[in-house]
This record gives sequence, structure tokens and C-alpha cells, in this order.
Amino acid sequence: MDDNKLFSGISHGRTADEVVRQIEGLILDGVLRDGDRLPGERDLAAELDVSRPILREALKQLEGRGLLVSHHGGGTFVADIIGQVFSRPLTELISRHPRASRDYLEYRRELEGLTAELAAVRATDTDKALLSRILNDMRKAHAEGRAEDELKADVEFHNAIGEAAHNIILLHTMRACYRLLSEGIFFNRQAVFRYGNSGAALLAQHLDIHNAIMASDAAAAKGAAQAHIDFVRQAVDDAERADERGRVSRLRLLQRQGPTTP
Repeated sequence: MDDNKLFSGISHGRTADEVVRQIEGLILDGVLRDGDRLPGERDLAAELDVSRPILREALKQLEGRGLLVSHHGGGTFVADIIGQVFSRPLTELISRHPRASRDYLEYRRELEGLTAELAAVRATDTDKALLSRILNDMRKAHAEGRAEDELKADVEFHNAIGEAAHNIILLHTMRACYRLLSEGIFFNRQAVFRYGNSGAALLAQHLDIHNAIMASDAAAAKGAAQAHIDFVRQAVDDAERADERGRVSRLRLLQRQGPTTP
């Protein structure tokens, strides 16, 4: 397989099943993500070195398995398989109960520690270069006060660690966790990010994780990742307490002011 090409020619048999296996492998390894568009039929058939009828059969199989979705006249895309890890009724149930955020962070603490530990041992030079690039993007966004871009880089950084761990179960589990986090299911990330001096502290923690992985220090990477989640957990608690104090203060002020006349 040519490492400089996403798809490679089918060398033997040239059957639809072989095409299916190659595309499934790219989805399983996280190379193709939900929403990614596949090349057009002519180009993809050429890259795979198969006939267009064989390609169509393979794509039909993948659509039938729920891995691809076609839009009439708009192309073929990787389906949103991550969003199906937690059902909509479950995510709505979780969002209505604040204690779920504590359980989520407890779960993530162990998951992040294991993932960073494996990444420190298994990360390739390419993985490390990607982590460094994302961290630099995060630093730049922080310095320029682009909070939303810094938050996006934060999630991408943790996703990249998941990729560097080279464990496909961890990879997809982590992506599912971050999907729910990005959608604000567990807690308001923006509120936590802006609470106190959290932004600078979070950046320093990401640097610690990055440096440990670069040094291939598994114990340090695990410790840094878990310390990061401990900080987030404390920041969530502090932000929620601050919100509650603010709510009570406003109610007291309202009561002292007395009823307003229309």
C-alpha cells in the first residue's frame, strides 16, 4: 500500500468484498471520519483499480451496513456512526441530571490516563508531529484570545492522543465522549474554560501531557492526563458553585427591592 495515498489499488481478485474491507478498515482506524466525503465514483474506482460496477456494489454494501450515506447528486459520505454510541433518549436523560457530569469525569479520568500512557509508548513520529502542531494552534489561539478556536484545538488534541494510542476501541470510545462534551451534554465547557484563570492552566496541562508523550514517558503521560481531568473536575465544581451563589444573590436582591408595579 502506498503510504502517500488514502486508497490503494486492489491487487488480487478485484471483488466488491475487497473494496468493502479496505474502506471499512479506514473507518475502523479512524482515518475516515463521520462526514468525510469519498472521491467521486470515477476517481475512486481508478484509485482502487476496480471497475465502476464493482465499486458501486461495494458502496451499496457499505450503505446497507450503515457506514456510508449517499446524497443524490451530492456524493457519498461516511455516516455518523459515532453519534449512535449513545442513544438520543439516553443523552437527553444524562443532560437532565447534573450528577452525570461527575460520573463522566470519573470515567474520563481513567480513560484519558490509559490513552496517554499508550500514546507515550506507541506514538509514531507522525503522531507526535500532529500533536505538536495542534498544541501550537492552541497556544496561538490562547495568545490571541480566540477562545472558541482554543476549545476546538483542545478537543482535537485529545482526539489526536486517542489516535496515537493505536487502539481502535479506545479511539472510537474517546470520540464518542468528546462528541457529547462538544454538544454540552455534561456541562458548559465555555463556562468552565473562562472561569478564573482556567485557560492558562489548561494550556499548561496540555503542554505537560504533550511533553511526556514526546519523551515516551508512559508514567508521566498518564499522571499528567489524570491531573488534567482532576483540574477540570474541580473547575466544574467551582463554576457550578459560583453560578449557584450568583443565583441566590439575585433572588435576595429581588426580594429586597420588593414587587414592581406594572
